[in-house]
Amino acid sequence: MQRNFSYRHLYYFWVVAREGGVTKAAYRLGMAIQTVSAQVRELERELGYALLKPAGRGLALTAAGQAALHLADQIFQLGERLPELVRDAAGNRSLRLSVGISDGVPKLATSWLLKPALGHEHLHLICHEGEFDDLLGDLALHRLDMVLADRPAPSNANLKLYSHALGQSAIAWYGPAALHAQARREFPQSLTRTPVLLPTVHVSVRAQLDLWFGRCGIKPKIVGEFEDSAMLATFGAAGLGVFPAAEIVEKHLMEKQGLRRIGICEGVEERFFAIGTERKVAHPLVQQIIGSRLKAG
Repeated sequence: MQRNFSYRHLYYFWVVAREGGVTKAAYRLGMAIQTVSAQVRELERELGYALLKPAGRGLALTAAGQAALHLADQIFQLGERLPELVRDAAGNRSLRLSVGISDGVPKLATSWLLKPALGHEHLHLICHEGEFDDLLGDLALHRLDMVLADRPAPSNANLKLYSHALGQSAIAWYGPAALHAQARREFPQSLTRTPVLLPTVHVSVRAQLDLWFGRCGIKPKIVGEFEDSAMLATFGAAGLGVFPAAEIVEKHLMEKQGLRRIGICEGVEERFFAIGTERKVAHPLVQQIIGSRLKAG
């Protein structure tokens, strides 16, 4: 059977379509914009149809482009399974799971979220930490098998991602022994005079905390804000202030870092999501994780 196009050209088109433009695709591929654009034009010449069309300042898929993207998804998604299948066929039974951990997810909660897969005898786990949008881009390019996040993926017709709720945890307040009595006295009003550490506005639970402060009529005495929850807990344990954290990590905070529970953050909870792609061949451990209904406890 004669092949009338180059898979290399098709791959560049696939990345352009997934990234939503030539500039972003060139950045992902580490290539010049002109080179990527020329490769896509060559594919269009080989196929005899336009695959992309101008749309405002960007590009959109034509009907032919949509059809090409649908098949390219299947080709390259299956192609990325090739190394794993070859390893298995050669007798290496390790099962590689590459997970992106969004910077909004408490790092101490990661093992709880991945628990359904951790018992696999031949697991080879690779974790990448990064910003939410960057990890979704890597997921769309199938550099990751799954992303763990504190929010669902935004709707995007080009990315075709699905979000699955893994569970949630109530939020409570914790602090070092030196601040415990002060914070416990007339809690939560005590937070107006006790030094407080908070996650930054970049973390989704921060919006809930700000609403909780408003409902309680509290203007907290904020002395620090952190994107990384483990760093927040470390500074709290060092005596800088009291802070909110998911109850699922309470045992670690109290036993490993010597922190004490102050009180519940009524009505505030942290939610967790597993985000994956629509693949023809689903990763068995991803299926295992999203098929589990996790509960704190």
